[in-house]
Amino acid sequence: MSHKDICILIPTLNEEKSIQPVIREFQELGYDNILVVDGHSTDKTVEKARASGAKVFIQSGSGKGQALKEVFGHIKERYILLIDGDGTYLPHDAARILEPILEGQADHVVGNRLENIQGGAIKRLNMFGNKMINRFFAAIYRVQLHDILSGYRAFTTEGIRMLDLSMPGFEIESEMTIESVKKGLRIIEVPITYQPRSAGTKTKLHPFRDGLKIILTIFRMAKTENPMFYFGLMGSFVGLLGFLVGVYVARDWLLWRIEHVPLTILTAILIIVGIQLFMIGMQGDMMASMHREMMRELYRKKRQGVPLKALISGTRAWPPSSPRRDMPFLAPESRSLLDWSSPRPHASRRMLRPGPFLLPPGTCTSYARH
Repeated sequence: MSHKDICILIPTLNEEKSIQPVIREFQELGYDNILVVDGHSTDKTVEKARASGAKVFIQSGSGKGQALKEVFGHIKERYILLIDGDGTYLPHDAARILEPILEGQADHVVGNRLENIQGGAIKRLNMFGNKMINRFFAAIYRVQLHDILSGYRAFTTEGIRMLDLSMPGFEIESEMTIESVKKGLRIIEVPITYQPRSAGTKTKLHPFRDGLKIILTIFRMAKTENPMFYFGLMGSFVGLLGFLVGVYVARDWLLWRIEHVPLTILTAILIIVGIQLFMIGMQGDMMASMHREMMRELYRKKRQGVPLKALISGTRAWPPSSPRRDMPFLAPESRSLLDWSSPRPHASRRMLRPGPFLLPPGTCTSYARH
């Protein structure tokens, strides 16, 4: 695979001390398609990136997530290698990250920083928070990954455009991972080296503020991927609150015959709401499972080259060569109505039998009773 099929994507914000060495190392490795997406740097990051031969895209908004969302639609290469411009990741690890993508083994590859951390590049507090977030992710999404916050990744361009991304800040890494799981993309982790930032530069990540945003993002997105966890957790909290209020009401009644009518009503409401949330979670979990399997099957068929219209219609091609033969689920008179090989397929006024039916694209058909 030629390096011309790979876009090196580097998001930056005030990285003038590290951007040129990063670009230069990639160029020495034979990567010429280098795109820097800048978040309105106030230093000379943009000038140095352009002087080094990289293309520069200035985002319209602010935040790392916003920058990536804007630029993904402009990339024409088949593969994308995402790397931070702060010099903490090694360009020499690019081949290791790209290998599963180029060999067709994965659609999304994450570089695991925790395998080889150099010189205290991650502080103890950040390391603890990182591990907790990864465990939280694994518990909700049932996928075992060790570094979902890594900024060194590779994607197929087709795969990244399937993701519905909305987070504007540092939550974008966790959102890309979650969306990949939801869409059924194949994710692989590979070990990489993580080194300290260049001297005189500061991280833009705020451990507590951004960590809380990431946790809330993981939890909020669970309502469509793992509804039982999302609604079950809320149902447990509401139900437990109702149980505790009920214990208080029952104690006062049994010991001193004191009635708490409003609290009794509140207890009943809380317990009922808790049970309903559990039921919503169970129903949502079944629906999410069916949706997940459907998405994975669609993407598997798409990788095999099956046209999308054929997947939707259930036929080999559209329009089918013989509607009567390719639509056995239709009543005979219904098939004749949908035989669009005739000059006026919808001219007949015979009543269709109840049940699902399929129309060719662009056909506007009206039905009338006798």
